Order: sequence, then structure tokens, then C-alpha cells
Amino acid sequence: MLKRCLVICCCSILLCGTVRAQEISAIEKKARAAYAQRFTDSTASIQLQLQSLHQAEASHNRADQAICYAYLALTHRRLLHLQEFTKYAELSYHVAGTITDNRAKAYASWVMGALKSYIEDKSRALDYLLEAYRLFTQLEANDLCARIGADISYLFSPGSAEKVKKYADAALVYAEKSGDPESILHARLAVGSYLSDRCASGDPHTWQTAVDFFKQTIAFAEKEHNSIISKSNIGVAYINLAVLYISGAPPVDEKAFLACLEKAGAIARRYDLKNVYRSAIGLRGQFFMQKGEYRIAENLFKTGIAYQQALPYKDNYLLAAFYACLKDLAARQKDYAAYYAYDIPFTTYNQLKYDESTQQMLQNADARFESDKKITRITQLEQENKLQKKNKLLGYGISAVLLAGLIFMYRSYYFRQRYHQNREDILQQQQANNELRLQLMEKETLESLAEKLSLERRLLQSQMDPHFIFNALGNIQGMILQKDTALAVAYLSKFAKLSRQVLEHSRMEKITLEEETGTLKNYIELQQLRLNKSFDYHIVCDPTVDTHVLIPPLMIQPFVENAIEHGLKPLPVGRRGLLHITFTENSIDHLLVCTITDNGIGLTESRRRKTDDSHRSLSTKITDERLQLMLKDNPHTRLEIREQDAADGQGCVVTLYIPII
Repeated sequence: MLKRCLVICCCSILLCGTVRAQEISAIEKKARAAYAQRFTDSTASIQLQLQSLHQAEASHNRADQAICYAYLALTHRRLLHLQEFTKYAELSYHVAGTITDNRAKAYASWVMGALKSYIEDKSRALDYLLEAYRLFTQLEANDLCARIGADISYLFSPGSAEKVKKYADAALVYAEKSGDPESILHARLAVGSYLSDRCASGDPHTWQTAVDFFKQTIAFAEKEHNSIISKSNIGVAYINLAVLYISGAPPVDEKAFLACLEKAGAIARRYDLKNVYRSAIGLRGQFFMQKGEYRIAENLFKTGIAYQQALPYKDNYLLAAFYACLKDLAARQKDYAAYYAYDIPFTTYNQLKYDESTQQMLQNADARFESDKKITRITQLEQENKLQKKNKLLGYGISAVLLAGLIFMYRSYYFRQRYHQNREDILQQQQANNELRLQLMEKETLESLAEKLSLERRLLQSQMDPHFIFNALGNIQGMILQKDTALAVAYLSKFAKLSRQVLEHSRMEKITLEEETGTLKNYIELQQLRLNKSFDYHIVCDPTVDTHVLIPPLMIQPFVENAIEHGLKPLPVGRRGLLHITFTENSIDHLLVCTITDNGIGLTESRRRKTDDSHRSLSTKITDERLQLMLKDNPHTRLEIREQDAADGQGCVVTLYIPII
């Protein structure tokens, strides 16, 4: 939670400084002034910017049009309007591409870099921002160089610490040259960011340097408070200093830490900075939890949840983080009822967070694809325009040759027709290639997303319970110490075979039922060894079931593990356990029905004794998610878990309806 709630992205745009080296137009000044109102009245800010754009269009000044489009794009970025942000950014870049004005080209490259950064296309974002940085450097626009230099340093993090430092330091130099407090504060936050990163990487000598630097930054911000438009940056400085205090070597300077949070909270309340306010609450709660003052920490986390839920939008990431902290508090106090109560909303918001992340990833992938598609189309149109110009020039040349003499008419006509035919063939081939390239790009985008999801699932499948491995090896070691070499070798062979099967199956999309049952037998026999042969097992396949039928791998083992761990293992001494696994086939719905029955203590008693829900999260929950994914191919896929009927005795019955591949 600390990383999510307390690290606030400094996203204000520095446009309030005065460009000293070049006189800017009256329309650009008006657009700047309108943009500066984005924090106080975003609607009025957009209306004034549109008025500036209309003036630029009326005066036919394409450079001012490109700059006005850039301001509008950046305003919509702050409002999280991706469609409008994309539209105005591309308009700015298109208009700037039709003229030779370097200032307009610099703005257009800057806003395109911001767009690519927003949709997580980091490599292209760096290309555009570096071009804007170069052009603004030539124009000696120090305040804008400072802003873009800071953005470039953030994009290089954490991949290249050297370049992060280089551009952050350069941003601070340009900001100080500009004399603009807004630019200076933004650049100082970029420098402070890489100092904090060095502290987090384990460099103890940087901690005091970072603390002193942020103290100087805060002193500067307080002094220039009235000149700084983005008040959130002042709150960010206090929050980052508080993070340094709590993450430093103990003991924590409690007075300084709490003073920073009090200042950040006051700024957040005064200017309605929701992220700063939530971060201050989260940091304070983390601090009191570390101190052991759990009641205060609990009240703070609940305050953060109540504040977030009172907002017109829900930040599922923050809500999941707050509930995770409350779960941690309950675990430390061994209040398992509270732990379970907090786990329910945590699971809900965590799933919503995952869904939002997936949706955002798809949206960004679609935006990248559409952007690349437009760029390809623009390139194609440029080629067609060049071809048309060449055709015109060729026509003039032929006309001149015809006027010079009829002798060359037939020859000229022949070669002209031949030239046009070749050009038409080339253009048609280029169009076909571009269409194929667009189709391939779309296919690769979808395939890469599917491959990523498949890889995540395989990684989850490839894990074995460390406790099971430790106990199995311990029992085998006991056999060796007792000189029971033959039995130890036999079980060691089973363990090695099981490990190999799990590794092989985790890399496969499908395996046969025979392979699955073989893996289950090895696993159950090792569990028998671990539990001193305290239970028996039977695996029965209906005669109608083809053992070579293909099914997803490692679907059944988690439930067998639950039956042994939570059903058979807790049985009292003297009562022998029984695990019964049957396989039947539902040919109508194309399903393999697996029924796992045990005579253990039953679901109700198991839940009463259970104090840690992590085991379920690492096994049964993964299988639930895999079954949910299979619903698209077979709507009859499902999982059923119930107590045994009273007439059949005590225990649990798990029924899996697995689609046959």
C-alpha cells in the first residue's frame, strides 16, 4: 500500500514562466494564460483556449494553431479525456508538419511525447520528447526545457539511473535559468525522485543528502507559494520527505515525520488535493502500525476508506490497499474474525483493480494501434502526394518536348504510358503491403496480450507447496537414517518423478487423463508417506472414459491437496481416512466429471479450525479463475463443493466439470 498510496505522480504542466530568448505571439500568450486556469476552473480554461484557437484560425497563423492544439491536448490529459487528448495532439502534430516553424514543431513533438507516455508507449514517447527538448534548447525556452527534461528523466526510470540523473540535473539548471518558481519546483522534484530511488536501492549515504535536498525544496516552495500554480507539487514535496523519514534507519524522527504529514494534509484540505490527502492518511497509518499502536492505525485506514468511498469515483487500487493494511493489522492482533471480514472487500476491490488494469492495458494497446495506423496512412498519403507532384512535373516536361517537335511524340507517349503503369503497379503494391502490415499489427497486439495472460497462468500452475516438499524430503531422510534404504529410494524416485511431471505439465496446454492420474498417484502416495499411512485412496475411471482424452493440466491436484490437508489430516488418531476419486464422462456437454470424496472432518469443522486463508488463495482460487476462462469455450464448465449427505457419513465432496479439449 505504501508504494501505491504515497508515491504521487507530479503531473502538472509548467507553462507559466516567461520565454526570455524569443518573443511569443499574443495568441500564444492568451492560450498560456487560459491554460494556467486549469486547476481553478477547467471549463473556463478550455473555453478561453478555444477562443485563442479561433483567433489563430481567423488570422491563418498555422504556428499558433499548432500551439493552441497542444495546450488543449495537455488540458484534456489532466482531465483524463483520452479521446480529446489524442485528437488535439494529432492535430497539433499534423499542422506543425505542414510548416517550418521550429517553435510549433517543438510544441507538437512535446504533446505527442506526452500522448505516447500516457498510453505507455515509452520508446516513442522518448523519441518525441527528445526532439522537443532539442528544439526548445535551440529556442532557449528554459522553462519548457526544464519541464521536458524532468519528464524525460521519469521515462528513463528505472532502466537507466545515469540518464535519469543527467536529465533531472539538466532540468534543474534550465529551471534556475528561467527563474520560474513553478519550473524550479518541478525540476527539484525530479532530482529528489532519483535521490529517493538511490535510497530505496540500499545506498545509506544518500539518505541524509535526500532529506536535506527535500528540506531545501520545501523551504523554496513555501517562500514562492503564491507563484506556484500546481499546489499539489508542494504537497508532494512534504509527502516525499515523510516517506524518507519513515524508510530511513531507525529510530524515526517522529516529530519531523508527523509535521510533514500535517503540512501535506493542510495543503490537501485547502486546495482539495485528494491524492495528497489520501497519501498523508496512508503514511500516518503505516507509521502507527509499525509502532504497534494498532487502534490509531485502524482508525486512520478506515478514515481513508470512508474518504475514498465518499468521492464520486472509486479508486479500487487504493481501496484494496487500505483493506490489505487492515488485514495486516488484524493478523498482527490475531483477530481472525476481523481478518476474514476485511478479506471479503479486499478480494472484491482487488479483482476490480485487476479488471481495470486489464481494461486500461487493452485501451492503451488499441490507442497505440490506432495511432500507428494513422501514421502509416499519413505516410501513404505523403507518398501519393509526392507521386502526384512528380506526375505534374513529368507532364510539363512532355508538353515541352511535344512543342519542340512532332518527331518525339510517339516515343514520348509510349514511355509516359509505361511510366504511369509502373507507378500505378508500385502504388498498388505499396497499398497492399500497408494493409497487410496493419492487419499483422492488429493480430500481433492481440496475440501478445493472449500470450501474456497464458504465461501468467502457467507461472501460477508451476508452483508446488514448499511445506509439502520439505515434509516429503524430511520423511525420506528419516528412512535413510533408519537404514530403510529400499523404501527411501522408492519414495525418492516417486518424489523426483512428481517434480518432473509438475514441471513438464506446467509448460503444456493439455495432457491426457492417464498422465493426470499418474501425477495424482505419485502425489497422494507421497502425502501418505508424510502422514504415516493414515489414509487410503482409490482412483476409479468409468469404463466409458477414454484415458487418452485431453484435459487442461494440474486442475485436480489443488482439490486433492485440500481434501488431504483440511479433511483427512485433522482426523483423530485411530480413525482411518479414505480418499476416493472417480472419473466419468458427460458426452452430451463434452465434459469430464471428476468427483473427489473424503471422509474427513467436513467443510464446517474445517472452516472453524482454519485461521489462514492464504492456502485457498494459492490453489483453489487459481483453479476457479481457470474454470472461469474456460466458460467461453464450454458454458457447462463449473465447480461444486458440498458436505457429504448425512446418510453417507462425514466428509466433503468436490465435483469438477472439466471441458474436454
